[in-house]
Amino acid sequence: MAIMKLEGIIIGETLFGESSKILKVFTKEYGIISVMSRGCRKPKSTFHEASNKLIYANFDIKYKDNGISTLIGVSIIKIFKNIIMDYRDFIKKVCAFSLVDLTSQVIDQKRMRKEEISDIYDIFISAINKIDERFNSNILMNIVRLKYLEYLGVRPSIDCCSNCGSNQNIVTITASSYGYVCRNCYTNEKMVRSSVIKLIRMLFYVEIDKIKKLEIDEVDLKEIEEFIDEYYEEHTGIYLKTKDKFKIISKTDIV
Repeated sequence: MAIMKLEGIIIGETLFGESSKILKVFTKEYGIISVMSRGCRKPKSTFHEASNKLIYANFDIKYKDNGISTLIGVSIIKIFKNIIMDYRDFIKKVCAFSLVDLTSQVIDQKRMRKEEISDIYDIFISAINKIDERFNSNILMNIVRLKYLEYLGVRPSIDCCSNCGSNQNIVTITASSYGYVCRNCYTNEKMVRSSVIKLIRMLFYVEIDKIKKLEIDEVDLKEIEEFIDEYYEEHTGIYLKTKDKFKIISKTDIV
């Protein structure tokens, strides 16, 4: 086995034996890999703190291609305390783990090129960072969902009409039309507010790590989320187990 240092974030864990775990680590170079963390469940283990979900770190591993690698050293980059340790703010935790679920499914959908894995990794890390910094987690989740559509091969048409290619007089955006619809091509598609048409395009192109302020009108956000929900349902095979729970909590908690 080759010894490697890989930057990554733990997105899953499975108990192994009496004191170990098999970690599911999302890395920029190799995507999602399995890593054995021996003895990490022992309180005095040097890997005890660093072998939990959403630990972002540099991992020294004995790498095994298409198998389970072995953890031999770790240096924590960041612990997302506001997500992991603030038990009063359930919405942040549910949203973060929804993104974990989504990211795993996106990568599993098809064989990704290294460049695509790297892009998805950067999007995911940026979003988790912003959630931990207490930016609106619902908006962030929908930004990521929009961006991931490109890597699923079903990018919506948000620069021009999906039917004729015109960038003039765009009147709505729908999942069934694969994106924008102009006035000349409009038949009986569902109408959305003009602000939603502009916002969806803005959210798709925004660089998450450069966001300084994140506020969207609640009515607009609801229409944006409905569009994304419909788009995923019609054009992807992805279903988030945590999404229903997220919706229930978001009705009663401040995001």
